[in-house]
Amino acid sequence: MGSVKKHPPCVQFIAAFSRHETALEWFWERVSRTLAPIAIKSPLFDFCESAYYHRTMGDSLKKQFAILSPWYDPAELPSDKLLMHDWEDDLQKDGAFAEPRPLNIDPGYMSMTKLVLASTKNREHRLYLREGIYAEVTLAFRDQQWQPMAWTYPDYQREDFRLFFHDCRNHLAKNVAALLRAQNITSSQSSEIE
Repeated sequence: MGSVKKHPPCVQFIAAFSRHETALEWFWERVSRTLAPIAIKSPLFDFCESAYYHRTMGDSLKKQFAILSPWYDPAELPSDKLLMHDWEDDLQKDGAFAEPRPLNIDPGYMSMTKLVLASTKNREHRLYLREGIYAEVTLAFRDQQWQPMAWTYPDYQREDFRLFFHDCRNHLAKNVAALLRAQNITSSQSSEIE
């Protein structure tokens, strides 16, 4: 029987999109004030792969990503998804924006080997966590690059997105290396935490 180990080091990952830059600014300020400092934040990307959200969010959507520091416990993912669902509701109830849903937030986490996103929607490839929250591996890091899965959303397959995710992974790798040095873990043991 295998021995039970702690989860590999990972960082919290968040995607957010809106047609309103002020809504995104409101969100990131709340993240840094409530959750953790933002380690890396992407530029605003045009979100043009789908018109699915236009009815409730409008068009000309912009998407932005960030990773937070320090380390993240993946067991917190359901709580964070529910918290960010409440934040979406707070902004909608504020009445500052005309759209029924002015902001969409997708929390997750990144380890050295995968990018995981939380969802409230059940699909065949998603695992149930708790309180109505599921998780999926959206991208896997193989052959020195982020690789999509059969179910990966088209925007997560974009080259500009994956270049940003690569920068995030490099940031994570430096922190993992520092963690290994601090814990005096040899390179032969390091595969156990990746």
